[in-house]
Amino acid sequence: MIKINFTLRPSDLTAKLQRFWQLSGEKIYLIENNYDVSKGSPVFTRQGKYVTRGWTEWTQGFLYGSMILQYDATGEKEFLETGRRNIIKLMAPHISHVGVHDHGFNNVSTYGNLLRLMKEGKIPFNEWEKDYYALALKISGAIQARRWTIIKGGGFIYSFNGPHSLFVDTLRSCRSLILSHCLGHVLQSEGDQQISLMERAVEHMKTTANYSIYYGEGRDSYDVLGRTAHESIFNVNDGSFRCPNAQQGYSGFTTWTRGLAWAICGFAEEIEWFDAVKDAYISGPDVKKDILPFLIKAARAACDFYIGNCPTDGVPYWDTGAPNLYKLGDYLNKPADPFNDFEPVDSSAAAIAAQGLLRLGRYLQQKGEKESGDRYWQTGLTVINAIFDDPYLSTSQTHQGLLLHCIYHRPNGWDYIPPGSKIPNGESAMWGDYHAREAALYIQRMINHETYHTFFNIL
Repeated sequence: MIKINFTLRPSDLTAKLQRFWQLSGEKIYLIENNYDVSKGSPVFTRQGKYVTRGWTEWTQGFLYGSMILQYDATGEKEFLETGRRNIIKLMAPHISHVGVHDHGFNNVSTYGNLLRLMKEGKIPFNEWEKDYYALALKISGAIQARRWTIIKGGGFIYSFNGPHSLFVDTLRSCRSLILSHCLGHVLQSEGDQQISLMERAVEHMKTTANYSIYYGEGRDSYDVLGRTAHESIFNVNDGSFRCPNAQQGYSGFTTWTRGLAWAICGFAEEIEWFDAVKDAYISGPDVKKDILPFLIKAARAACDFYIGNCPTDGVPYWDTGAPNLYKLGDYLNKPADPFNDFEPVDSSAAAIAAQGLLRLGRYLQQKGEKESGDRYWQTGLTVINAIFDDPYLSTSQTHQGLLLHCIYHRPNGWDYIPPGSKIPNGESAMWGDYHAREAALYIQRMINHETYHTFFNIL
């Protein structure tokens, strides 16, 4: 269980953030100067060097989005110029990619960040440039919404596995639909039928809350409050739910902790969106009254499960049901050990979850729920304090990764095991590095009293 530091303040992390951004810039240069993008997008490191690994090209947006975040945090224009140049040159195929559920990762992280910076006044305003970024986001949201499975009582954006498959991480692609909708766009189908992107986003969120998250209500023999399924399987003929599943976790009846982290982050940022958005954007106040209870219930459950099933420092092992965890003894009552002989940790899950914990905590604080809000907020700070230090922050001048001890796909055996070790450790992943930067930017803006950082600052 996480040992929450209730005395930690954002300003206490100032020195760590300064060191973090210095190292972050060095890592970006290492990749830009040494990685051959013709081989495919960098995914994770092997012996400290980024390599590709084909499933889909879902990490390219993190690569160039990291450059934009670096500029946002430091003001170093070379990162803006390099990132923007590569986005314009290389990211267009992702806008119209019909075969994936990753539009939020690729397009909100790039075109969304650039449009956000322009709206915030951090890059010069240019009408055509603004319209270019907005057009990319409009198309991306509609294309993502086209991957739609109808089920009893709703529907969902289906994963690259096919129409039967709901992934919990697709919550973060709901951002694409939200932004596209708010920029005035719709999905236009056969016979010029206009399909609301906001309605599809809301239905997807509800379906995820209903099926990906467990609430201790007896859905199955392993129904524990906050347990999260990476994948939910449906019968596409009649729209009925069949079973939980996992692609990257140990099983459908355990919790893959990165999937849990996607839920924490995704629900929290969507809560913020619906709380802040004007009713005119979402067809009236009833939508808020309907969806917010679903999101808040799911976010609380996921956050509570994370806090109760992590080691004391807030860095989780890769799956809460990993088969050899018992060999670690009382592992939940001591800090995570990335160098153990039995099961790897996943620091990328910590980076993703930290941001969600902070966002949910702040939301509840503002709503007068001080005790719960403080608990989540301080947990987020506690996690960041751990991962922005040894042994998680990469200080090697030759290692291209920023956040160490990330895991990609343990069941498939894709992660590198160094000589002398029995488990993967010491490596980075593009999503871990990106979300560490996103969390760092979030905290830094709070410290500096800058504009509060959200994905919807483009409006």
